[in-house]
Amino acid sequence: MAAEWVASRRTWRITLWSSAATTAAVLVVDRDAPMDVVGVFDMVRKDDDVWIAEVPVSAVADADLYGFRVDGPSGGRFDPAKLLLDPEAIEVWFPPEHDRDLARIVGSETLGRSPFGVLPVAVSAQRVAEAGSGSSASPPRHSLDDLIIYEVHVRGATMCSPHVDAALRGTYAGLAAHVDHIASLGVTAVELLPVHQFDPAEGNYWGYMPLAWNALHNGYTVDPHRADAEFRSMVETFHAHDIEVILDVVYNHTTEEDDHGPTYNLRAIDDAAYYVLRGDGTYRDDAGCGNVVCAAHPAAGRLVLDSLRRFIGLGVDGFRFDLGSLLGRDIDGGVQHQSDLIDEITALAAEHDVRLIAEPWDLSAYQVGEAFPGRTWGQWNGKFRDACRSFLRAENGATAEFAGRVLGSPDLYPGEPGRSINFVTAHDGFTLHDLVSYEGKHNAANGQSGLDGTDDNRSWNCGWEGDDFGAVLPDVDIDAVVELRLQQMKNAFVLLVLSAGVPMIVAGDEFAQTQGGNNNPYNQDNETTWLNWSRADGFAELTDFASTVIALRRSHGAGPIELHGVDPEPDLGWTSHSLAWRRGDLYILANAWWEPLTFTVHPDSDDSPADAPAPAPAPAPASPPASPPAPADVGRPWRVALSSAPATGPLIDGTITLAPRSTVILARSRARA
Repeated sequence: MAAEWVASRRTWRITLWSSAATTAAVLVVDRDAPMDVVGVFDMVRKDDDVWIAEVPVSAVADADLYGFRVDGPSGGRFDPAKLLLDPEAIEVWFPPEHDRDLARIVGSETLGRSPFGVLPVAVSAQRVAEAGSGSSASPPRHSLDDLIIYEVHVRGATMCSPHVDAALRGTYAGLAAHVDHIASLGVTAVELLPVHQFDPAEGNYWGYMPLAWNALHNGYTVDPHRADAEFRSMVETFHAHDIEVILDVVYNHTTEEDDHGPTYNLRAIDDAAYYVLRGDGTYRDDAGCGNVVCAAHPAAGRLVLDSLRRFIGLGVDGFRFDLGSLLGRDIDGGVQHQSDLIDEITALAAEHDVRLIAEPWDLSAYQVGEAFPGRTWGQWNGKFRDACRSFLRAENGATAEFAGRVLGSPDLYPGEPGRSINFVTAHDGFTLHDLVSYEGKHNAANGQSGLDGTDDNRSWNCGWEGDDFGAVLPDVDIDAVVELRLQQMKNAFVLLVLSAGVPMIVAGDEFAQTQGGNNNPYNQDNETTWLNWSRADGFAELTDFASTVIALRRSHGAGPIELHGVDPEPDLGWTSHSLAWRRGDLYILANAWWEPLTFTVHPDSDDSPADAPAPAPAPAPASPPASPPAPADVGRPWRVALSSAPATGPLIDGTITLAPRSTVILARSRARA
């Protein structure tokens, strides 16, 4: 599919799939006059409902923009007045008069006011050369134990970054220039919010309203014609720092919204094939964005697979599927536990050694665990988020639930803790700072009267709402509030990073990024969401703490997890607010209670108290054995490696007192092999 340059005939071969259309044509225009048609080329229907046209370069001269006119039976949302974008376009150009609202009106002429595809001849050779010109070294592939994900927005990461050249801020090249900070944290993968081309007139900052799945968003480029090269260069920069690149991809819905949305392509090409429709012809909306892609239809599935292949070709190492449960629906949108498309994606990933991660829920299905059709995929584990937040703020009954999440959620992923992608925060919700600073959401800026965004935040403001301390009541100790918030953020890093599973950290949480309590800033392309690097200096202590926790996991955290509590056995009762666990050569103690607690460190054959005297030397044997056994790894004392609170007591005779709402990490030298 898509537009292909045939050099031997100096022509473009342009294809389009539609089973319902009765006529189709390709229109070619020049970007200097986008409302004037240079040439119209009728398409011929071939086998398998593929329409084909050939466009000789001699007929269009230097014109390099194209789109479709498609018509069909009434009732099918065909609109021959619309200039339609190729669903397979690898580059999109928006005319100066681009008008999203005009595209909503049935019968309105949108030539010169809707997005065009760019014919590949002018850039194809350059794309191939540049995209393949980087390092030939094998990309990094970390074990699941060593995988630590950093979720980041390409634009937001560097728009306010003083250490990135102003001309590069907000771009793929700018993010590449930002790699040293990311690498210094010790994370081993970045997960980029969507980079599909979206409509800049739609107002979605996150990028979750895709327009063209095969095209890179040109708003993140320095030069749109070099999008592939700039993206590939960014990927290679991360690879050179031993960091994998995972893309957040959105194949479950499109920017065409609901029945009143703009007509850009799919709905006017073959509405019933590409979208799930109700019996009355309206759109089913389990995505909350106006429509649901009919992923079970071969035509829609082909678009998804083509897009994945394209990004694999650009060097990415994995994909996180937004509302991935919708990709497993049947042809009518019904939930199912086996999906041909999911199976095809799984096979494609195995062929190319890339990771697959699902967000396994949507508005009408929650398929966390074995209910999701992709049995080998990683999954965003929303149950970890909820349990961790509840434990962090000391809810009654939270310890037992959180204990299971610490173990890797064996109820969801039996024997496969690495499938659990654990997180406390994500792009859609409070930042970590806001989680410990706000009781409720503050979303007025989003323009929905504060009704958008979840109300189930499980947050606690530590005694004062927000960061405006100008009207503080006399009985509020602001210094104590600020100190406790820092301590709670440190606690969250410990609970997240040192649980079994793959931790995901949100960019900016390491220096207390705030969104002012906005837990749904999807349309805030401004300083609300852009990382505020002035906070990096003020919260350097938190950054150092986070990177130390990550380093401890990677250096000392290998091994199974064994649960304990204040005493050797964990207390999972309703009023318990404490938990401890051993992970390799780390011993993690967590006191979520508001009073100090004394923990007893449960010994094993390798332990000795940190303050124990050295044992007296044994008398020398009369004659040494012929083959003395290798010395056992005994007597490796625990030491306090890190504490979230300054008031932590010393480790004495195997016991240690933790300050209220604090965590401590004990470490010992690693066992000799």
